[in-house]
Amino acid sequence: MIALSAFTISACTADVTRTTAPRITTINAPSAPVPQAVTGLETVLGLNITQLKRKFGIPRLDVREANGRKLQFSGKACIIDVYLYADEGRPATIENEVVTHVDARRSDGAEVDRASCVNALSR
Repeated sequence: MIALSAFTISACTADVTRTTAPRITTINAPSAPVPQAVTGLETVLGLNITQLKRKFGIPRLDVREANGRKLQFSGKACIIDVYLYADEGRPATIENEVVTHVDARRSDGAEVDRASCVNALSR
């Protein structure tokens, strides 16, 4: 019985060593979306914030997101949301973030043609 107790105590104080290294997982941020190729949106896609302000005026909303930015412009005819992202590998600055996607709707939420809305809100 003494031998069994000694074995149990020695098992509790045994030095445990890890035989494999812990796995490290790297998660990369998603890359910026590729601009849409939509007829009628050529005047907006690829523009930066400075150029958008020249085209539409001061945005109603300016929302900073993890990897990009959303600007919202509105008028009597419609509301547009433009989504800007920096090219992969470039810092997210006002000049590097460009429009890659455009959504448009009326103030009641009904869909409208995006190109028509861009034209209606352009200065």
